[in-house]
Amino acid sequence: MTVTAGRQVSQVVVTDLKRTQIVMYAGASGDYNPLHTDEPFATEIAGHPTVMSHGMLTMGLAGRVLTDWFGHENVRRYRARFKAPVWPGDTITATAVVTDVLTVDGQRRAELALTAVNADGVEVLSGTATAIIDEEA
Repeated sequence: MTVTAGRQVSQVVVTDLKRTQIVMYAGASGDYNPLHTDEPFATEIAGHPTVMSHGMLTMGLAGRVLTDWFGHENVRRYRARFKAPVWPGDTITATAVVTDVLTVDGQRRAELALTAVNADGVEVLSGTATAIIDEEA
């Protein structure tokens, strides 16, 4: 399939995010901020409805749309901004849109815009990426 400006791919990257996934990410990243791991702190002190996902967990999940499309070895740059909390139980859909196709040092590269939304359509992440275009993409 041809990669051209305007082409987009969307995919559900997590369905019903589990607290276990959040705790596993805390362990893997070493980020034990109580907003992510301690229900009484998150609700009684911080005033949230429950614990929230790490922004970097959301970014990693959303990045699957890039790696599934271009292959992890071809993603050269990925930046993101966290826009809204992601909660246990959320389903997240990520969309990558090709904004430009360039040739750099003989390689075709796609410049992409990335968004991730929850099941209510709330944008939880926005970002950009660059990926080398493999002719299979």
